[in-house]
Amino acid sequence: MGQEYGQTQQVQPIPRATNFDHALVTSAFTLPEHTIVRNYGLVRGIIVRSRSVIGSIGAGFQQLVGGNISLYTQLCERARTDAYELMIQHASQVGANAIIGVRYDATEITSGVTEVLCYGTAVTVVPNNQ
Repeated sequence: MGQEYGQTQQVQPIPRATNFDHALVTSAFTLPEHTIVRNYGLVRGIIVRSRSVIGSIGAGFQQLVGGNISLYTQLCERARTDAYELMIQHASQVGANAIIGVRYDATEITSGVTEVLCYGTAVTVVPNNQ
């Protein structure tokens, strides 16, 4: 059956794309020593995350002390990593071997629920020495 109200569901991380060279993912619009031979257009990874009640309470205690709120930092980093990995999977599905112009964006959908978007331009590149 479904999940009971108030229970938290353990979120599994998005698996890392092993057949994609992560060194060929950049926020720049060129890759040094490579030539772009094909442009597939925009690819994206979108993840929507919320804070758990227990996590919010723990973060509230950290706010009282001040400094870095590590529970929220971990949540944000996990959401960015998952959105990034989904973008890589999307690029791989369209046949790209690189992504240029990578950017992140985040939007609060409602209180405690945030969408994280990672996007870029999927391309095929070849090394210049070929």
